[in-house]
Amino acid sequence: MSASYLWIKALHIVFVASWFAGLFYLPRIFVNLAMVPADSVAERDRLLLMGRKLARFATGLMLIALASGLWLWLGVGIGLGPGNGWMHAKLTLVLGVLAFHHVNGRMLSRFERGENRRSHTWFRVYNEVSVLLFAGIVVLVTVKPF
Repeated sequence: MSASYLWIKALHIVFVASWFAGLFYLPRIFVNLAMVPADSVAERDRLLLMGRKLARFATGLMLIALASGLWLWLGVGIGLGPGNGWMHAKLTLVLGVLAFHHVNGRMLSRFERGENRRSHTWFRVYNEVSVLLFAGIVVLVTVKPF
């Protein structure tokens, strides 16, 4: 293995984990936003500011994670060829993560417009989607079950 491969792999792991930190925490901000009383404008504004900054930061982390992942996949050839069904499953979950990231942005926009209609309980359950996606990806990459 070349040194550049190992550096890109390390970079990919760091940025995927960092991206997921944002995906774990932004829905938690939604839980808190859903619980803010209507007359608590300062609290709502502060949570929205935190959400916007986190969403923007997570998007940057996502771009680096995707670029390094594409380099590992297409540039190095990880997961190409026969016997790499795990990679197809992983890429399916990555598409799910991208969708989750996009939906988070839409939900944040709804909060900004005052159009959220979901309860804090719903957001508590929704918050677990990122954990399930992360666990599935880690298992597929580590165990390579098929």
